[in-house]
Amino acid sequence: MRVPVLLIAAATVLAAACAPVDESPSATGAPGAADCARESLKTLTPEKFTFGTDQPAYEPWFVDDDPANGRGFESAVAYALAEELGYERSDVLWTRVPFTAAVQPGAKTFDVDLNQFSITDERERAVDFSAPYYDVTQAVVALKSSPAASAKSLADLKDVTIGAQVGTTSYDAAVELGSARDVAVYNTNDDAKAALGNGQIDALVLDLPTAFYVTSAELTDGTIVGQLPAGDGTGEQFGAVLDEGSPLTACVSRAVEALRADGTLAALEQEWLAGAGNAPELR
Repeated sequence: MRVPVLLIAAATVLAAACAPVDESPSATGAPGAADCARESLKTLTPEKFTFGTDQPAYEPWFVDDDPANGRGFESAVAYALAEELGYERSDVLWTRVPFTAAVQPGAKTFDVDLNQFSITDERERAVDFSAPYYDVTQAVVALKSSPAASAKSLADLKDVTIGAQVGTTSYDAAVELGSARDVAVYNTNDDAKAALGNGQIDALVLDLPTAFYVTSAELTDGTIVGQLPAGDGTGEQFGAVLDEGSPLTACVSRAVEALRADGTLAALEQEWLAGAGNAPELR
């Protein structure tokens, strides 16, 4: 029997509608395995992958101010990312970049920078971020002899002098406390710790893992007063920084998500940051 032309056309349209959707990168916009293969990545130095971080690089994120040794949470994450992207340890390069410079507009001297950068809307206007690799909270550190050490609530911190490193979300959190005194600003955490030690400030705001390390290994009389709640009610997360519009961003995010899915990030967090959770939350 001869099938009418219109019926054939209708059947063709129906078959096309029921056909599997092409999930290639061109159809979804997400990078595929081939797009993120080492030979496809456009890095600053061919066949190498360059990570940036500040100097000094603090523990427990880096150990002995030596990002290349693979010790410390972010150093270990860097090498895990490189491996996920197909690079050998010997293919990884490191460069030092001041914290504030890394998140400013302009050409970068790194492919990826790991330096406890919280993902914020303001920073995303100047640089790219990878998918987050760590969820973080801020904490208040004081000397046991300081009036801040006995604080049990946010209100108890209103009349103490607080310090933080410039350009950080620790500084933003310190400002959110609404202290009656201006927040003291320092170029580095080392400067801020020195100010705390000599009594120029009563308390210091740091991310919780850094606070734990500082009070256990660097301040002989230091204590964590407590963790601070997120200012807007949403969690704070660290992401890797890349140049704005970097062709590597999607693949680095893909690698981060793979490390999260296979348990690598959780294992590294347990290895390097497990001691950072023992602090009450101030309300």
